[in-house]
Order: sequence, then structure tokens, then C-alpha cells
Amino acid sequence: MNEPRPPHPTFNAMLICDNTIREEGTGKISLIGIFGVVYSPAFPAVHPSLCVYLNIADALGRYRLRLDLMQADSMRVIGRGEGELEVTDRERPAEFVFQLLGLAFEGPGRYQFNLYANNELLGSKSFNVVLSKQPPGGA
Repeated sequence: MNEPRPPHPTFNAMLICDNTIREEGTGKISLIGIFGVVYSPAFPAVHPSLCVYLNIADALGRYRLRLDLMQADSMRVIGRGEGELEVTDRERPAEFVFQLLGLAFEGPGRYQFNLYANNELLGSKSFNVVLSKQPPGGA
């Protein structure tokens, strides 16, 4: 007998950051270093590590999550992350974090992450990759 298909969730948020921390007592997630631009002194470039935080609502059941990294002009997939999410309470937003290592960017430009739940598009987040010796603020 087939399990009933879980409801298609709604997309609340997708944020890109340097790291995440889940507080042990409350289970709350803290996002460290939220950003929308990747700076590189040369191309091709490899970004060593980043996290993509997701917040979805109206979900219940098991979801296969897929996060595709696209080069926005060509919409070519250049990276992918996958994970599983089990949601037991439809009344509470569900959170998930992808940690992505060694993302390669051929050149500067606009890129985006597309999020899929059970192979259905939920939402996307675009960002820029720019040529710069150092990010603003000297970090």
C-alpha cells in the first residue's frame, strides 16, 4: 500500500551564511555571517564552505530535499546538495540546513539556489559572485 503523498509545503525563507549553530536546549538555529555576495580575487574560484538555511511551512511527512546551484544566465546546474526532512507537526515551520563544501564558480555573475521538495520546486535564492581583492569592510 502506498503512503499518502505529503502536502506541498510553502516556502518561507532561504538564507546563505557562513555557518549555523543549533542551540542544544531550545533547538533554535543561529545563522552566522549572512551574505548575498561571494567575493573572489580570481577566477575560477572555489568557495570553501557555506550554509543554506531553509524555512518551510505547511509540511507534514517525509521530504526528499534537493538544492541545485545554478549559473543564472544559462540556468545550468553547477552544484547540488540533497537531504531528507521528516516533519511531524504541520502547524510549526520546519527548518533545514545544507552545508556545502568546495563550490566552484567559473566566473563572476549571478547565481541562484533552487530548492525542490520531492522533485517539486519550492523556491529560489539568487546571489552575486564578484571579482574583488577583499570584501567591503576588509574581512
